[in-house]
Amino acid sequence: MREYMLVFLVGVAICFCLTPACRSLALRARAVAKVRDRDVHTTSIPYFGGIAMLGGLAAAFLVASRMPFLSRYHNVTPDSLVILAAASAICLVGVLDDIFDLNALTKVAGQVLAAGILVVGGVRMYWIPSPTGGIITLDTAAGVLITVAAVFFCANAVNIIDGLDGLAAGIVAISASAFFIYAYWLTVEMNIARATTASLITIGMCGIAIGYLPYNFYPAKIFMGDSGAMLLGLLFAASMISLTGQVDPTGLDERSGLLGAYIPLVMPIIALGLPFIDMFVAYARRTWQGVWWFIADKQHLHHRLLQRGRSQLGAVGMMYAWTALLAYSALFLAVFPSPITISIVVIVVVSTLVFVVLTCRKTSVTQ
Repeated sequence: MREYMLVFLVGVAICFCLTPACRSLALRARAVAKVRDRDVHTTSIPYFGGIAMLGGLAAAFLVASRMPFLSRYHNVTPDSLVILAAASAICLVGVLDDIFDLNALTKVAGQVLAAGILVVGGVRMYWIPSPTGGIITLDTAAGVLITVAAVFFCANAVNIIDGLDGLAAGIVAISASAFFIYAYWLTVEMNIARATTASLITIGMCGIAIGYLPYNFYPAKIFMGDSGAMLLGLLFAASMISLTGQVDPTGLDERSGLLGAYIPLVMPIIALGLPFIDMFVAYARRTWQGVWWFIADKQHLHHRLLQRGRSQLGAVGMMYAWTALLAYSALFLAVFPSPITISIVVIVVVSTLVFVVLTCRKTSVTQ
């Protein structure tokens, strides 16, 4: 645990130190977020927060590779290098988008490329729980397809939620902290090596998000842009995917039944519940309105909260609270699986859905 904490602190420190330099670089490159109709900010803000995050992640992984505990296990360092390569690729696509405003198809191609790097490096989905009990081992084609889908949905979910100062980074930090605790607890519970790629990714992701937040919290001095949003989404997908390759699924099934086998896949989805809900609602809304799913609008959940009279800080704080409730209720379910905890998680999830529906409904009435 001490080595993980050092990795976390390195990620915080390096990202914090790099962010002002990346802000200056963005200004020189004229990579700034101009004020558009759908935006909340009122002045142009420089991008390239994602570059600082990538630098913090690289430093954290480098330190981890030199530590006796984390470098002792042959799978962690190679996997982290593969994930860093994929993160660099998707961050580069994001940087190009921040400068040149790429079209949606090009960005999707970049996400598929990053997912392909993960697959080639051996970081892909290996199994899924069977509804009838037990585990379904995936063949290569199915594993690749699910891996690409996971990267696509996670990257776009984080990108969609990145609409207010400090919102995306804070939500990712909260969700990653819960997933780190779960991944580490799982190694203790199953009595396996404490060094896993999933734990390393989530603690590193939490570190770079927190290191970046002081500059992005309201009023923001820099935006992460697509380079940061897609980077954080890819890391979240990679942490979930890597866990399936380093944890024995039969051990999960034996300890807590079918529920235990589902938790590694379900928990990241619940932890990022608000971004996923917002993304799917947006896709459904745009499709219903007869426009492409990637056409941006000003009807996301954070926009609705502002329209209801919330301040930026109030809206961000409310979404932080709901994220923490979702993420840590899922963690509670993972650690103490029982009918009672299942009921608690169901209540939390349903309450979140009701919160989203009522928020969108009330604002649409008042507009």
